[in-house]
Amino acid sequence: MIVALAGGVGAARMLRGIVAIANPSEVTAVVNTGDDTVMHGLHISPDLDTVTYTLAGKINPETGWGLVDETWSAMAELRAYSQGRMGWFNLGDRDLGTHLYRTSRLTEGATLTEVTAEIAARWGLGVRLLPMSDDRVETRVVVMEAGGAQEIGFQDYFVGRHHDVAVTEVRLAGIESASAGPDVLDCIDQADRIVICPSNPIVSIGPVLATGGIGAAVANRRDFTVAVSPIIAGKALKGPADRMLAELGHEASVVGVARMWAPFASALVIDELDAGRAGEVEAAGIRPIVAPTVMSGPDEAAALARVVLRARHETA
Repeated sequence: MIVALAGGVGAARMLRGIVAIANPSEVTAVVNTGDDTVMHGLHISPDLDTVTYTLAGKINPETGWGLVDETWSAMAELRAYSQGRMGWFNLGDRDLGTHLYRTSRLTEGATLTEVTAEIAARWGLGVRLLPMSDDRVETRVVVMEAGGAQEIGFQDYFVGRHHDVAVTEVRLAGIESASAGPDVLDCIDQADRIVICPSNPIVSIGPVLATGGIGAAVANRRDFTVAVSPIIAGKALKGPADRMLAELGHEASVVGVARMWAPFASALVIDELDAGRAGEVEAAGIRPIVAPTVMSGPDEAAALARVVLRARHETA
């Protein structure tokens, strides 16, 4: 069994590569739900949906989120009613169907794990998707603005403010009482290979590892765990991971990532552009594997997946 710890776009592309070369029924993705939010009364799970739509081959290739060939009539009406005040969190018409279904089922008493399995089945996914927890964990960030420090929800920071304000702190509300989702710990314990996907270490993978013993379970399987750096030559390909690392006191480089993942993984795949820093990565306590890591298409994602899964024989 392959278990992947997953955030959003980078993780979705990594998973697309894994299922291209491995039996999807042997793949389980434990997905971040710290980004989940309630918008217009609907429970939205951005990372779960990005992974789902990508694996279904229906992701919008231009945005990396939402559905391809989407329409936006509902949002246009919402903006018209509110004179532009609402609708800043863009939800496509078909995408709304997912959120309506999820919200209805949760209201009926189903767990997020159960609803996620139902949504995955609707899209014909062979991969098993597990939310990190059925309990509510909310990623909140403290940002610096003209009026001083302010704590806001992650989506307010990421979408509402276009993640262009400085972050001074990240807090996971509810993490103390959150339990790992059903079967999550058992899957990690039984995995032949654990992959830490190239997602933002602080707000995508961090909440997963902080939830209900998941971090300890992964650390216990360190010899079977390989991580992929989301930072290439000091930059994130998408999103604010590089700036967020620097703002919160980490080095925004593969070395900074290596220091974060050394307790959990025995190997770190780094891009060829960072080959010159392989020695520093090794000094951080994790073995570097140099390979092309930019997943510009399905072939590149599959090639990276081969590197990651082959590393099992070198680390385990």
